[in-house]
Amino acid sequence: MTAAQADHAGARSDFREFPEGFKLDTPRVEDGAAIWRIARDSKALDLNSSYSYLLWCRDFAATSVVARDAEGEPAAFVTGYIRPERPETLVVWQVAVDDAHRGQGLAAALLDGLTARASDTLGVRFVETTITPDNAASNRLFASFAERHSVPIKREVLFDAGLFPEQGHEPEVLHLIGPFPPPARSGH
Repeated sequence: MTAAQADHAGARSDFREFPEGFKLDTPRVEDGAAIWRIARDSKALDLNSSYSYLLWCRDFAATSVVARDAEGEPAAFVTGYIRPERPETLVVWQVAVDDAHRGQGLAAALLDGLTARASDTLGVRFVETTITPDNAASNRLFASFAERHSVPIKREVLFDAGLFPEQGHEPEVLHLIGPFPPPARSGH
């Protein structure tokens, strides 16, 4: 292991620190309605059907996370999936924090926790997401994520505005983040 990998591996545990009073967890089907409400109330995300959030909690739970409050209720979430053509790439679909819990670092902690887990268990080395140019909060979140992990971020338009059927949809800019170093393996 190189010194840089050792530093990254040692720092990894810091990224898993979670804001006090919250717990990082895997979403369950019964969380689907709460996740849908958090997405709806964000007023920033493209809201999917409530059914799709139930399916997400069933079929993509291994690549998604929730932050649970002291009562065990979802307070924030990140949904993601592994790209079939690029199995080392985690695509982050949505990130949202309940309005009552914003400003506590939950989005960053969830993103760090999910990426660390996906790296350790699935061999993820890259994170992709798309963000519209007007979504300043998400642009800051992913820029600071790349900076915190000392990995490059590359941006390019993935879907031009003209591809969307509705008028006024901004382009979706792909953010390709990584590569992350492989997880440190213990042993001799």
